[in-house]
Amino acid sequence: MFSFREIVAAVQCYGKAHQFINRHKLWKWILLPGIIYCLLFIAGIYFVWGYSGDFVNYLFGLLPLRTWIQELESSWVSFVFILLAFSIRILLLLLYFSYFKYLFLIIGSPLFAYLSEKTEAILQRRDFPFSMGQLMKDILRGIKLSLRNMVYQTICLLLLFILSFIPVVGWITPLVGFLVECYFFGFSMMDYSCERHRMNMRQSIAFIKEHRGMALGNGIVFYLFLFIPLLGWLLAPSYAVIAATIHLQDKRLL
Repeated sequence: MFSFREIVAAVQCYGKAHQFINRHKLWKWILLPGIIYCLLFIAGIYFVWGYSGDFVNYLFGLLPLRTWIQELESSWVSFVFILLAFSIRILLLLLYFSYFKYLFLIIGSPLFAYLSEKTEAILQRRDFPFSMGQLMKDILRGIKLSLRNMVYQTICLLLLFILSFIPVVGWITPLVGFLVECYFFGFSMMDYSCERHRMNMRQSIAFIKEHRGMALGNGIVFYLFLFIPLLGWLLAPSYAVIAATIHLQDKRLL
């Protein structure tokens, strides 16, 4: 079960993160991953939307739909065909939105690991010695965890898709799907601190499961940021890392 107090505390930590960033002048570490995120996100939208049109044309080309529609010469059937093609493209774009964060977590794992470490170093007023070997381990761990969470999220979303066909129960599946995505993203943000405290992946997974509310609250605010074009995309990733690190330090759970 999710702790409502932990969810609220995780949300409040974004305000603490903003104050922390201003106080310690960390804006360059916020803007760098933010700019990378924006560029990758926008480029991804461009390519997914463009190639989704080619995919739809190829898909319909495999079936005798175009010939059938031309033979009917019905404007209504043509409209349904166009609507179906548009719906498929929108679905592909939504899938991109859902899974893009894992690609970015893999690419940005060195920056996020460093930002989390720098945040904790300032909070505890001590330095963490830099090690290239440890950095490579952090990157590999980030990739493994991202792939693990991606698989688990996919399984959850497939189950929700099946449940969506059940009357009444299906009405809440979009909300549950949104919360599932929030949880898995917040999960990744918390793991940077867990890894730094020498938890292996199994220990980290068990720890975060005990504090699901923290992960969920962190992920919810991250996704709300994404509804603010450009500015939200710029700030969301780094704010999420710092907020998660501050939350764990405030609770002294590590």
